[in-house]
Amino acid sequence: MNNIRLLFLLLSISSFSQEQTKENSKDKTIFQIKNPDYNLSPYTGMTKQHWKDASMYLLEGAFSYIDNLDTPMKFPKQPGKSYPHNNDRVPTEKLEGLCRTLFVAAPILKEKPNLVINNIKVADYYRYQIEKLIDTESESYIVPRSKNGGPSQNLVEFGALAVSMLINPEVLWEPLPQLQKDALAKSMLSYGDGPTVDSNWKFFNIFVLSFFKEHGYEVNEKLLVEYLEKSLTHYRGQGWYNDSPAYDYYSMWAFQMYGMVWSEYFGKQHYPEIASKFINNFKDLKYNYPYLFSKNGEMIMYGRSISYRIGAIIPFPLMGFEDDASINYGWMRRISSGVIKQFFTHPDFIKDNVPTLGFYGPFEPAVQNYSCRGSVYWMGKAFLGLLVPDDNPFWTSKENNGAWEKELKKDTVYNKFQDASDILVTNYPNIGASEIRAWCHEKVKDDWQKFRSTENYNRLSYNSAFPWQADGDNGEVAMNYVIKNKKQVWEAFRLYTFKKFKDGVYYRDVVLETNENIKFNLADIPLKNGILRVDKNNSTEPISMRLGHYALPKLDKDIITTTKKIKGKIVTIIDNGNYQLAMIPLLGWDTTEIMTNNGLHPESNNSKVINVTGIYNPTKEDSSIYATLMLWKKSGEKWTKRELLPIKSIKQLKDSNSVLIHMVNNQKRVVNYD
Repeated sequence: MNNIRLLFLLLSISSFSQEQTKENSKDKTIFQIKNPDYNLSPYTGMTKQHWKDASMYLLEGAFSYIDNLDTPMKFPKQPGKSYPHNNDRVPTEKLEGLCRTLFVAAPILKEKPNLVINNIKVADYYRYQIEKLIDTESESYIVPRSKNGGPSQNLVEFGALAVSMLINPEVLWEPLPQLQKDALAKSMLSYGDGPTVDSNWKFFNIFVLSFFKEHGYEVNEKLLVEYLEKSLTHYRGQGWYNDSPAYDYYSMWAFQMYGMVWSEYFGKQHYPEIASKFINNFKDLKYNYPYLFSKNGEMIMYGRSISYRIGAIIPFPLMGFEDDASINYGWMRRISSGVIKQFFTHPDFIKDNVPTLGFYGPFEPAVQNYSCRGSVYWMGKAFLGLLVPDDNPFWTSKENNGAWEKELKKDTVYNKFQDASDILVTNYPNIGASEIRAWCHEKVKDDWQKFRSTENYNRLSYNSAFPWQADGDNGEVAMNYVIKNKKQVWEAFRLYTFKKFKDGVYYRDVVLETNENIKFNLADIPLKNGILRVDKNNSTEPISMRLGHYALPKLDKDIITTTKKIKGKIVTIIDNGNYQLAMIPLLGWDTTEIMTNNGLHPESNNSKVINVTGIYNPTKEDSSIYATLMLWKKSGEKWTKRELLPIKSIKQLKDSNSVLIHMVNNQKRVVNYD
């Protein structure tokens, strides 16, 4: 009997060991930059070859799931709101995996059409899987759009497929048998020659129609031109398109990228006048977009679909198509390679050989319900930059830090206001960080997908050094206000209305979604080491409220807390070994609290944030002004008293909707809410 038990125990251990070995085989190591070239790229060491290595890193991870030509590009589901939740969505999930990994593969296959990964001929695999999309007996079959069918995720993925086939028809299209070509045209055109969504989605129709026109098929050219012209109407200026209604990275990895690729590979030949308009819009990018990234080439966590991460850099290599001597290509590549390193060298970026849905690692508050695990390969758009020739200045120019070298000087703050979109980009040379303030005005009750009303958009600002933290149930908040509403739930501000940017002050009005009697005038004043907020509470009902600074994640050691008093003002500082954050209430607030958080931060399960709290009663308050300093420094740097309290005095002017601020450097600032 004991021998039988021992046998079962050994079998169990063997089975567990095999499962562990199988699981460990899916744990891809962190991306390594082999043979860095610090002569050409003194900051990142990355050259075009390293971009190719990075794209292969992604592709090899994806193909670790492919056993043979019949295996679909289907990856482990990440727990949470991402789809699929039932079998009906699985064909679309497979389509996403196929078409989005092709963004990574298509440029590589132009150079290496016989590429083999995991004993699979990559080009054969994609052609075989593309044919399965039109095979009615296949589990990957995509049903053509019905006559009255609307736009769907299938349109998105067919649009992506059309992009890849347009840039590499020699490998992906031309070898297909004519019968399959015709069937694929019929299926894809059923979506392309149809309705769309009034956003960047129009480009999915555009690419499907353009690709098949390029290859001799009769298409609805009237609809093609209509969608092209409508897409141009989304352009607001200074590099920004409006994605109905938000300004975010979709302006860059969608509108700007699509417009440039379409123009380069199709538009210049067939519709030169329209192509010239897209190209002119693209040229505006160089004046503002590079400033959105940190000195080290890090992107800001901001907006939906942030899991696409490095897709945000694609405009920079595409600038190589401009042949414009005024572009600082060394800076453009430094930013781009910096963003690749930001994620690819992060230990949480890859899980099960596939990028996670999140920012660095898995982060559910930043995930949208339209995403599946394969959605992350939308970031593969960055590697369309490999289409830019080897001798292009984007690849041959020496890396440099661009504006951060001479233009952006220490102990000064720089604001770039873009009046076409009401976006404010701020650069802080003292810590090498960038910051954005942009549109958010979306009600939860109208936000059926629950992303434009959330922390993805509703923070007061977003900073490259301090990724946004999600709100907690107990009033924990970072870089926003929360108000205890009539249901006794902490509710964040999200209904902002931009007013003006004047004399270094960014003005917005805001109202609480569930109670229009709760309303503020907001005034943000960026300083060299942080932000001065001077906000006016115009609420007509008593409220309990909180305001949070940025949050700090716990990293290698515990977060240290320091409290001191300077000229009667309470200064609270937290320090995580990388950065220090200080918060100093100047007017209006009752108390300061340090909130310890679990599961709210994208960089660590543990984090801390400083909140100031107050109870406002309009019938009792002498002043409605709430003034707050929200400061920062790198860890190890000492604070002077003047840095922690750069304000000499601050007071509301009688019979005026204004506040007068005296700075310790004898400057006067006036905040005028009118």
